[in-house]
Amino acid sequence: MAMINTSREMTGKRDRKARFFTSPKRILLYIALVLFTILWTVPILVAIGTAFRTNSDILLQGGPFSLPKELVLTNFQAAWQRGGLSRYIPNSFIITFPSLFLTLFLSSMSAYALARFRFRGHRLIFALFIAGNMLPFQVLMLPVFRLTDALGLYDTYWALILFHTAFQLGFCTFVLRNYMRTIPGEMLEAARIDGCGEFRIYWQIMLPLVLPAMAAVATLEFTWIFNDYLWAIVLLRSDALKPIAAGLALLQGQYIQDWTVIIAGALMGTLPTMVVFIFLQRYFLGGLTLGSTK
Repeated sequence: MAMINTSREMTGKRDRKARFFTSPKRILLYIALVLFTILWTVPILVAIGTAFRTNSDILLQGGPFSLPKELVLTNFQAAWQRGGLSRYIPNSFIITFPSLFLTLFLSSMSAYALARFRFRGHRLIFALFIAGNMLPFQVLMLPVFRLTDALGLYDTYWALILFHTAFQLGFCTFVLRNYMRTIPGEMLEAARIDGCGEFRIYWQIMLPLVLPAMAAVATLEFTWIFNDYLWAIVLLRSDALKPIAAGLALLQGQYIQDWTVIIAGALMGTLPTMVVFIFLQRYFLGGLTLGSTK
C-alpha cells in the first residue's frame, strides 16, 4: 500500500511539473525572467571585463563591449596603492564592526524588553523606534553635525560609529521584537522557574533562538554601514579616516580619465559585502521568510 501511495505521489508530481512547464503563461514568465537576468548581469560582466583592461585597449578595440586584446592586473594595483584603497577599506571595517556590534547588542536587548514585558509606555517607546526610521537623512544632517562638533567627535571614527548605532537601532529593534514575539513564552517561564535571571534568559535562551533574524539584520546592516557615503562626507574631513564609499569618490576625481582604475576600485569595494552575504545567506533567507508558513 505504501509503495502504491508513493507511486501515485510521484506520478502526480510529474503531471504537475509537466503542466507547469507547458503552460503558456509559465513559459512567458520564464522567458521574461531570463531576459531580466541577462539585462542585470551584462553591466556587471562589462564592469569586470573593463577592470582587467587598459584604456588604450578599450579605445582601440571599439569600446567596453568589445573583446579585449589583453588582460592586466595593474588597475587593481593602482587602485589599491596609489588610489588609497589600502587605507579606505580598513577604515570601513574600523567603522562597520563596532557599529554592527553595538547595534545588534543594544537592539536585541531593547527588542527583548519590548517583546516580553508589559509596562507603562511600552507602546509609545516602540512607536518612537519606528518613527525614527521615517526621518529622512537630510533633516538630520545639520543637527547631527552640530552635535558631533559640540561633543568633540567631529572628524573621528566615533562620530560615524555612534551615529550608525543610534540611527539603525530603530529598524533592528522593530525586526527583532517581532521575531521574539513568535518565541513561545512557556520556554522563558520554565527558565524563570528554574531560577534563571532575565539577562541569562536573554543571553543563553533568547539570542540562540533568534539567530536567523540576527543574521538577516546583520547582513543588511553590514551592507548599509559599509557602503555609507553621505555621513562619511558630513562627519569626516580627513582623507585618512574616510571609508570606501567616500574614497571611491576621491578616486573618481583623481583618475577622472581612467575608468578602468575606478571600476577596479569599485569592484574591490564590493567584495566584503558579497563575502558576508555568501556566508550568511542561509540565515538571511530564513529570517526573511519568518512566519510565511504560519
